[in-house]
Amino acid sequence: MIEARFHDSIDDIPASAWDALRPDDNPFLSHAFLAGLERTGCIRPEWGWQAHHLALYRNSALIAAAPLYLKGNSHGEFVFDWSWAAAWERAGGQYYPKLLNAVPYSPVTGPRLLVGNDPAQAPELRELLVEAMRQQAQRLQLSSVHANFLADTDLDAFDGDWMARSDVQFHWHNQGYADFDAFLAALNHKKRKNIRHERKRVASHGLDIGMVGGAQLTMREWRRVHALYTDTFDAKGNHAALTEAFFQYLRKEMGNTVQLALARQAGEIVAVALMLRSASTLYGRYWGASVDLPDLHFELCYYQGIEYAIAQGLQRFEPGAQGEHKLARGFLPARTHSRHYLVHEGFRSAVRRALAHECESMDAYADDLLDHSPYARS
Repeated sequence: MIEARFHDSIDDIPASAWDALRPDDNPFLSHAFLAGLERTGCIRPEWGWQAHHLALYRNSALIAAAPLYLKGNSHGEFVFDWSWAAAWERAGGQYYPKLLNAVPYSPVTGPRLLVGNDPAQAPELRELLVEAMRQQAQRLQLSSVHANFLADTDLDAFDGDWMARSDVQFHWHNQGYADFDAFLAALNHKKRKNIRHERKRVASHGLDIGMVGGAQLTMREWRRVHALYTDTFDAKGNHAALTEAFFQYLRKEMGNTVQLALARQAGEIVAVALMLRSASTLYGRYWGASVDLPDLHFELCYYQGIEYAIAQGLQRFEPGAQGEHKLARGFLPARTHSRHYLVHEGFRSAVRRALAHECESMDAYADDLLDHSPYARS
């Protein structure tokens, strides 16, 4: 017998058992990352997040799992369903809470249905996880279930009752470049010239710039990094959900899995781009700065990451959500995928019709982006 259980803390599940279900070392799906969010106050009901992790057990042994949350709003998801919520509530329904299968605050593609590495069992276990989420939504009388930024291997587990959505991010791919100049040589003349101009202007600012592993920074320096992160969010009128305690947790528990592109002025950190890495991929996450200098954002968030990926032999660099300006800097469009189940059949049909039009527009947008590739045509 396979039993489904729901846990209100990931610490209810042993870290070794959870991590054994991951197909790779994607840091966002690690027990350490998810537990850190919960332990340091980033996941809290008043911010719309309540852990509700799904685990499948056979004879008390964990055989599959999914990061799952009860959501009281749609903040921190990066797949936007505000219009669905407004429509449902105008009709007299209650959209929140809903169930969300995702990594909080992280628009990063990766496995959401963790089933281990046995290819014979994986398809069935993924389907069981999906069905358990759907049944739980009906049991709790919730409006919906959402699974965001799914890996391709997850997609077949969602049947036709789940609605498909897609979006575009911009990712850099390593073509075996020997160094940054070799990457530049692959671009067309105009883009290559613009990047060299931007980097020259950054160099003229007189800052000390480089990549540093998270374990190399002191507690005080991590405190400074967090302050830059929160000040940048505050300046834009946004809510900085990650606490200082979480940043210090990254220093202690995840070490050099975290990489930071830093700019220092007279020894003081004045700008930072915080990233995480796996064996194959660098993930750009958060930017903060106390100085407003031309092109510094591009240098720390993009060019330092590309240089690091080349030096480390990484295959890909995902710098975060959105941003057509990334195209001119060597990042190509990549599709992301989500699946959505609305419990009410009539509401589901109405949204499905709207999504058909959205899909056509997204396909046309992605095709248009590819027509403007920054790379030289052979």
